[in-house]
Amino acid sequence: MATWTKIQQPIEDGTIVPMQAPQIVSASRSTDIPAFYADWFFHRLKVGYSAWTNPFNGMKLYVSYRDTRFIVFWSKNPQPLLRHLDYLEELGIGCYIQYSLNDYEHEGLEKHVRPLQERIDTFKRLVDKLGKGHVIWRFDPLVLTDTIGMDDLLDKIKNIGNQLKGYTEKLVFSYADILAYKKVKANLDKNGVHYHEWQDDEMINFAQRLAELNKREGWNYRLATCGERLNPERGTALLKDKFGIEPNKCVDDELMIRFAYKDAKLMNFLKVKFHPLPQPDIFGNSEPLPKDAIILPNGTYATHGNNKDNGQRQFCGCIMSKDVGQYNTCVHGCEYCYANTTKELALQNWKQHLQNKFSDTITGK
Repeated sequence: MATWTKIQQPIEDGTIVPMQAPQIVSASRSTDIPAFYADWFFHRLKVGYSAWTNPFNGMKLYVSYRDTRFIVFWSKNPQPLLRHLDYLEELGIGCYIQYSLNDYEHEGLEKHVRPLQERIDTFKRLVDKLGKGHVIWRFDPLVLTDTIGMDDLLDKIKNIGNQLKGYTEKLVFSYADILAYKKVKANLDKNGVHYHEWQDDEMINFAQRLAELNKREGWNYRLATCGERLNPERGTALLKDKFGIEPNKCVDDELMIRFAYKDAKLMNFLKVKFHPLPQPDIFGNSEPLPKDAIILPNGTYATHGNNKDNGQRQFCGCIMSKDVGQYNTCVHGCEYCYANTTKELALQNWKQHLQNKFSDTITGK
């Protein structure tokens, strides 16, 4: 597996420090950078580096953007990105957005996200700016409670899905895995949310109904699950073989190849090889393409090496990226949050950020 280049680079006071120089940046699984820290992130991109604090040992570590060629954004409100995307284009850095567009308005599970219709409008504006495929719809996580059943979740998905028709290629979903995450369980218990843990048969039943809804509504979205723990023999294989639902790669080399195949440095990092499309014979037949072939608009197709990030969860399909976020900094107030120990700590860090908005760290420390 590839590793990031280690370099020595000066920080703003002139001190030379060691930094990682990743080609692919994740912004971020740890917090909502687009919603709350977009100005900070793009300032740091201009400066050339940012820093984060290792939560296990408290050490300050540095990330250089010298070699960055692609950014994967994660957000529940990526609207602030709209004012920065032209700068990314100037730099020649590609991107796409993992957009968690859920609907828990009535139940109050996401207390401080923007109104649903505003978020749907933002989705469409981003697609108009970046192009179809660059904004990926996630309904993530799917939460079962005393007041939210499978029928309710499917109704919510149907409402959003109908409005996004023509604007997205894919729907990624995940089942709330509460007992596996101590923070999630503690936050739900503290806030009096009477949750239900998904069982394997419920997950399979929901996936079947979602696949039927996708077909019935004429969406034809690619359906994919994120990091699911379903028994491989009875669950995950069934979702793929019977319902066409695949395990997702949220940090996805195939998407990067589609969108940035002209970027020689990134393609070299992803171990991409280009091949001419086979020409049909006089009978109109041609050689079959490899299973992993990515057809490109320039008359070629691409294949790539194994870029999987083995440092992620067991069932995660993501390729290697460097996350530049920080836990305990997202103030959406989601009751099921896995990234905050408490809402109070996240709010404290957010207020500290506001006092030092362009520090090398998100928290201003």
